[in-house]
Amino acid sequence: MLPGIGFTELMVLAIAALIIVGPKDLPMMMRRLGQFVGKGRAMAREFQAAFDDIARQSELQELRKEIEDLKLKNSLKEATDDLSSYEKDVNSAVMAQTAAPAAEPAEPEPAPQPETEPKGDPA
Repeated sequence: MLPGIGFTELMVLAIAALIIVGPKDLPMMMRRLGQFVGKGRAMAREFQAAFDDIARQSELQELRKEIEDLKLKNSLKEATDDLSSYEKDVNSAVMAQTAAPAAEPAEPEPAPQPETEPKGDPA
């Protein structure tokens, strides 16, 4: 019911309406009052629906933005992961190449032979 209006207040209003309007026109006035209240409720429902629709659209826009951000972050993560895997591959290949020559036994270089000069006269 209406806040602050009890049964006794409604009875006083009904008796006043009956006295002021009269019993002949009271049903027509109550019908118009009902139509007026119905229109007011319809307008309130329409306003509430429009407000809910705006809120829903705002939420959808926020969700779309969040999804786009997640897609961007996901693509950045994928790119970072790809670069990380390529870096690991390159590092392992470089380490394998530098480790391979070190793993082979190094052959000692032959010591240089001293040159001997002929002991005779060259002329």
